[in-house]
Amino acid sequence: MSKDQFVADYQLNASKKIVYTYLSTASGLQEWFADKVRIDEDKNYIFNFDQEDHYAKQTIVKANLHVRWDFFDPKFPNSAVESFIEFKLDETELTQSLFLKVIDQSNLYTLDELEGIWEGLILKLKETIGG
Repeated sequence: MSKDQFVADYQLNASKKIVYTYLSTASGLQEWFADKVRIDEDKNYIFNFDQEDHYAKQTIVKANLHVRWDFFDPKFPNSAVESFIEFKLDETELTQSLFLKVIDQSNLYTLDELEGIWEGLILKLKETIGG
């Protein structure tokens, strides 16, 4: 299957600091994004979905603004990046509204499938943070 890049913005009713914790930490991500999230001794994140592990390196970290994970095959850790997930937070000055931009490049799902997956995940995030 070819790589598709899903991009969407979601409005959240919570503070940037609170939301960022749920986007950037293993414990926060485990609340809404994955069944389980671990960090190994090499600081790789291991996301478990449906009892299957997916390995990622956290490659961008900008406090309260931006985080990205590049997924990789643990058998070939230095191979080119095939898939990534990126979260960007943006707060409008005029209305103080907070928006989460999700960028998901996947070679496992179509854009329609990704849209459905993210709608469910964002709903779970909103329920978790109360926003």
